[in-house]
This record gives sequence, structure tokens and C-alpha cells, in this order.
Amino acid sequence: MPSVTSIHKRHAYGKDAHTYYPVLIVGAGESGIAMGCRLKEELGTDQFRIFERQSGIGGTWWINRYPGAACDIPALFYSFSFATKKNWSTLHPSGPEIAQYLADVCEKYQIVDKIQFHTDVRELRWIEDDEEWEVLLSHLVPGTGDLSSYDREQLALKEGAHRVYVKNEIVRAKIVVSGVGGLVEPKTWPKDIPGMEDFEGEIIHTARWKSDLDLKDKDVIMLGSGCSAAQVVPELAKPEASVRSITQIMRTPPWVQPDLLPPHLLEYWERWMPSLLTYVPGLPQLLRQSMFLAFEESFFSMFTDGSYGRKRRPELEKKFLDHMRKVAPTAYHDILTPNYSLGCKRRVIDGTWYRSLHSPKVTLTTQPLTRVHAKSVTIGPGQDYPPGKKAQGEEHEIPADVILLGNGFETNQWLHPLKVVGKGNKDMQDLWTERGGAQAYLGIAMDHCPNFFMIFGPNTATGHTSVIFATENAVNYTLRLIKPILDGQVSSWEVKEEAERAWTKQVQDQLQKTVFRRGVCSSWYITADGWNSSTYP
Repeated sequence: MPSVTSIHKRHAYGKDAHTYYPVLIVGAGESGIAMGCRLKEELGTDQFRIFERQSGIGGTWWINRYPGAACDIPALFYSFSFATKKNWSTLHPSGPEIAQYLADVCEKYQIVDKIQFHTDVRELRWIEDDEEWEVLLSHLVPGTGDLSSYDREQLALKEGAHRVYVKNEIVRAKIVVSGVGGLVEPKTWPKDIPGMEDFEGEIIHTARWKSDLDLKDKDVIMLGSGCSAAQVVPELAKPEASVRSITQIMRTPPWVQPDLLPPHLLEYWERWMPSLLTYVPGLPQLLRQSMFLAFEESFFSMFTDGSYGRKRRPELEKKFLDHMRKVAPTAYHDILTPNYSLGCKRRVIDGTWYRSLHSPKVTLTTQPLTRVHAKSVTIGPGQDYPPGKKAQGEEHEIPADVILLGNGFETNQWLHPLKVVGKGNKDMQDLWTERGGAQAYLGIAMDHCPNFFMIFGPNTATGHTSVIFATENAVNYTLRLIKPILDGQVSSWEVKEEAERAWTKQVQDQLQKTVFRRGVCSSWYITADGWNSSTYP
């Protein structure tokens, strides 16, 4: 009988023939990569397969290719502890540099051949008699996996399923590890804004940027003012971009943090740090530890509601506002002053966004986009921000050739669009709905779902530090559960329902005491009914 610890074909000549995988990993982003590398390094096994819907390695960093894409955490800390990189080009490197780093890690650990691209993991179903997962895979036409779920559905509807899907396949797995990311599925066009079908130009989400997008002499509308928009606008405002105009529509201003290093110190960092990190023993570890401690301090100062947070948060808010008033155009000071607490929304690293607002090409407005026409959009009527400081804005029409969406991601649709059906035919999404929202014990495991582990699961985002640090913690914990299964000591693990519920109650109770709930804002951390499945308290 074939070993349960090796990949093999079962019933090769029967109608129920299928491939068996000891460990099946969903996604080749940083979570899936970390799990694959650590399975080889820690457990000494290469009997796993990583299925990736997209056409390249990197997850978020593969698909987000908009101009100016960069990491807002220093790369020395936004990298694996087991695969440090010492020659980063700058403190906050570009998206392509991070994507290349992740690809290099895969090469180093020789897991590239363990990744199968253009493959969408559609459904998991627990087979209780065999204590295995039955997995439905869809093999995609190359390139269609880089589309959003909505765009793939529309393509299949308009041009036929053959334009998206090659074939379906059923496989089995003893263990399934989800590396499904949170910043992959972009939000669609806002349904309350009519006229999209009348627009003759292109409407593009920043997360699905087209490499051949021509913006020369174009009037561009940028919808949003979060992290992506704050990176795109400065790039488009450069003379070499040759854009005619950029109108950035901002609902509420973000809190914008000054760069960690001023330009002259950043120049020294870029010139000397790669050599110092390479030749000074222990320096990379010392700097990583220092960054960890600094970011942990920022959690208590920005996000908690204790005495330290109540003292430090106003000091930081003043520092951020002083920076804004020093750098941004005076005409925008009012609308760039948030009326909610620092930390309630994801903060933005300034980079060059404030400075780009001085460009005569750039207009920043808080009046709403209310209608789209063939070659223009209507702005207003609506209240300028902050409420009460200015009169009601008048409706006016401005030319538009391209509309860029920087309106975020479907961050509260956990595992989307993966369907997970566990013991007793329990659908995980149904369980979450019954219990108030997405949840998991330690952000990793859910009752009724044996041998299913989530890396970057519910309530594992921090809002203040490196997600890779959190990922490694989850991977290391999960390996302790995987090892006894592969060693044949146990057949399956399942967290108890009472433990999962108790953990979730504790998390949600603690989150009530943070600025995520008390900061008086609307953010992607929290659903419309008040459930926070994103952040850890």
C-alpha cells in the first residue's frame, strides 16, 4: 500500500483515479512560500504541492504592479528570518524587488518545482471515513488567474467558460494549508455611482494594473487616498508620465506618517547599509530586533486605549499633522486633517504624496464622484471635508479619459473564493455567519475542519508591524501539528469548538478596548455590523 507521506497516484486506471498529496498548500504568496520552505528545512519533506491561481510567484507582490508600489515596512524586517537579504536597494523597496526576493527564496530552497501555476483551488470537502480532504481544482487558461474573480466570471459569461477554464480535477490531501492572502481580491466599481457602462475610457483597479496602459496626455481620475493611491499619484505627477491632469477623490484623509528616514539619511542608508549588513557580524539580527521592538512600541502608542496610548497618541497625531502642514499645500490643510483617532484606519507612509500635491497637474478633492459620462465625470454636489467647515460643494463636470480605482480589497471575505466544507457537512462560511463573523483559533484552525490550517487567518493582521513576522509564527506553530500526522502518530487534529469560541470571544472583547473600535472611523478592519476579523488585539 502506498505511503500516506508520499505523493502518488491512486486507482490509476479507474474512473475515481486521483493524485494524493500529504500536504497541499493553497497559494504561492509569502505564506505559502514560508510553509513550503519550512516543510523542507524543519521536517525534511518535499512531499507537498503549492497550487497557485496566478501566473507567478509572490501573491500580493506578483499581482500589484502599479507605478510606485512599495512596502511600507522596512524590508530588512519584511523578509523571512530564515532567508535574510542584506543588499536591499533602499529602506522601503519597490514591489518588483520584493517579488524578486520571494522568487529567489523559492529558488534557494528548491521549491519552484513544487508550485503549480494557473490552478485555482475551488473547494475542499472533508471525507470523514478516510480522514482526508477531497479537493476540487480548476486548471485555468494561462493568464486568467491574474484576473479578479469578478473579471473571470464576466469573461466566462461573455465569451464562454472555455476562455477561462481548461478542466477540473479532483485530488486528495491529508493536510491542507491555506495561504490565501488578504490583499488580492480588489473591490469592484462602487454600485452607488451610475454611468460606468457609458464611460468610453478605461476603468482599472490599481491591483490589476495594465503594463500597456497609455496615460500620455490623459485626464486621470484617482478614486481613493489609501496606501496604493498615495503611491500611484506621485508617480503619475512626474513629468515623464506625461499625464495631462490627475483628480484625486478622497472620502476621508488618512493619517500620514513621515518617512522613517529623512532624505539625507536615506541616502546614507542606501549607500552604506548593504555593505555593513554583509560584513558586520550580527548587524542584520540586531537591526531586525530593534525594528521589532520599535514596532511593538508603536502598537501600544497607536492602537491601545490604556494610559500609555492615551498619552502617546495625541503626541504622534501632532507630529503627523505638523509634518502635513510643513509639506502639503496650504490650500489642502483642512481636508488633510483627519477627524478620527490615529490608528483607526491603516496609516499611510508619506513617501512623496504630500509633495506631489504641489504639482499643477494634481487636484485633491473630497467632493464625491456622483456620475460617470462618456468622456467625463460629475463631482458633487456634496459636503467638503471636514463636515461643517465649508459650504456644500456645487456639482461640476470634469474631463476623464481613465478612472483608476484605489478603493481597496475585499478584506473581510476570508478565503474568498475558496469553499471549505468540513466534518458533518459544515460549510466554514456558514459557521462564521452563525457565529457573527470570520474567526479561527489562534487565527489558524477552525472546529469541524480537521487538518486544515490557515496562515494569515482571521485576526492575524497587526496594523503596525511586518506581516511576515506573524506568518512565520503561524507556520512554526502549524509545523508542530503537521509533524505528528506525517510521522503517523496521529491521523488528524481538530480544535475543540469550545476552545475556538472562547478564543474568539477573548479576541473580540479585547478589540473593543482598542482604537480599531474606539477611533470613530469607518475602516476595512471592521464589517458593517461591527465585527473585526482582521486585526489582532
